Amino acid sequence: MLATLEKHLDLLVAHGEAGLLTQLGHGIEKEGLRVDGSGHLARSGHPRALGSALTHPQITTDYAETLLELITSVCPTPEAALDQLADLHRYCYTHLGDEELWAASMPCEIPSEADIRIAEYGSSNVGRLKHIYRVGLEHRYGKMMQTIAGIHYNFSLPEAFWPAYQRLTDTAGDGADFRSSGYFKLIRNFRRYSWLLLYLFGASPMLSRSFMQGRPHQLATLEPDTLYLPWATSLRMSDLGYSNRAQSSLNICFNHLDTYAHSLNQAIRTPHPPYEKIGVKVDGQYRQLNTNILQIENEYYSDIRPKRVAQSGEKPVHALMARGVEYIEVRNTDIDPLKPLGIDLEQARFLDTFLVTCLLCSDDLVSDAECRRIAENHQRIVTRGREPGLTLACPDGERTLAQRGETILNQVRLTAEVMDAESGGNQFRQAVDAQYAKLKDPELTPSAQVLAAVKAAGTRYSDWALEQSRQHRRSLMATPLSAATSSRLDALARTSLAEQSALEAQPAPTFDQFLADYLAQ
Repeated sequence: MLATLEKHLDLLVAHGEAGLLTQLGHGIEKEGLRVDGSGHLARSGHPRALGSALTHPQITTDYAETLLELITSVCPTPEAALDQLADLHRYCYTHLGDEELWAASMPCEIPSEADIRIAEYGSSNVGRLKHIYRVGLEHRYGKMMQTIAGIHYNFSLPEAFWPAYQRLTDTAGDGADFRSSGYFKLIRNFRRYSWLLLYLFGASPMLSRSFMQGRPHQLATLEPDTLYLPWATSLRMSDLGYSNRAQSSLNICFNHLDTYAHSLNQAIRTPHPPYEKIGVKVDGQYRQLNTNILQIENEYYSDIRPKRVAQSGEKPVHALMARGVEYIEVRNTDIDPLKPLGIDLEQARFLDTFLVTCLLCSDDLVSDAECRRIAENHQRIVTRGREPGLTLACPDGERTLAQRGETILNQVRLTAEVMDAESGGNQFRQAVDAQYAKLKDPELTPSAQVLAAVKAAGTRYSDWALEQSRQHRRSLMATPLSAATSSRLDALARTSLAEQSALEAQPAPTFDQFLADYLAQ
């Protein structure tokens, strides 16, 4: 890792190209449950004043009708992305009445799965496809999974970086292929080292007892309605969160774009007997899109994804194959309930330096044995990450978390030094340096701080999280939304509603035919 990283940083600096590392693209997607004043799921549908969940580019829903999703545009700095995210929160608050946006990844108290309403997107074929996909998730995994929230951090290098990097590394071949290979190198190294992000920023060590709905588990009881694991960092990323046992047998290969696309396509086309028992269209009603291991690519839940903006009706994997990787999406970020936006500038800057480091270090492929180590380390961190003396599986044997984490941080700091030198200041080094303290003292991690705060409050997790939600609303609304931003978002809401209406008024094939054509791609 170190030799390659230093070599590539030195090449970029020596040839005057290091400034490209400070011209990154950033986007943030943040989910948040709408809850009523008592902290239960809102009964209302997606507020019409916010526009159409189907066609609005920045305010939509994810799995559940109450799971609001806020999406920033591509921004040149993490500051700009966070400012835009804050404005999206403020705008939503003005249209939520007495509802709150839940400030944590694990959901509020939900007495019954019947309280969860699957997201709806209207009567167009595209809208029905999105809804039935989620109905399929309900039949496969239950509704409760569809109330978990997280943050997705979208990241890209400037287009000018890739030809420069290709030239400096003396790599022959097509430029688009080189860019895709570079992003897949980033993804492989991210998977090797992302356990560190779960330790440093995981913020879901507990959940409401109602989330388990009587299912067997190994969680301890903090108080009658709150379950937890004493050393957990991210129960959201554990097998209590988005897990798919049918997917455990998949061998999704992140070594190359073509092997990734092939293995995903195979999963989308491979029938799964338990899903065949569910059926597709039963008594005239769709239960799922198909009976395969994955209905569509998005059902494969990984902590990072290669991405390319798809054209209307185009499958994501086809967009990747046709035009290459455009950006990557980091998906393992918990909402930190101690922060008004769930993420702050220091964390975003660290993510930038971490991801650039993953791009510039070793090009080694991931073997099957290493895949198993990655999965083992992930499981140890999410459930036992703060356990004293915890070790991780490494190629040369077991190493303590602190030892391994410091080695990685030392590499990330080299990247931060170059980025600071190009941008002026020391903000990237400060973001990295703040993480060393968490390795020395696990009580400084968000998961430990959340656990301590709930214990200190002497209340239920759900009550504490509701109060955090209220506090964050007050904090964000203390800064008024500008008239220009409010007007822009009003216009987007009106336009999105008009676009959905136009889509629904267009002549279209039957949904059966539309679905058959979509799946046949």
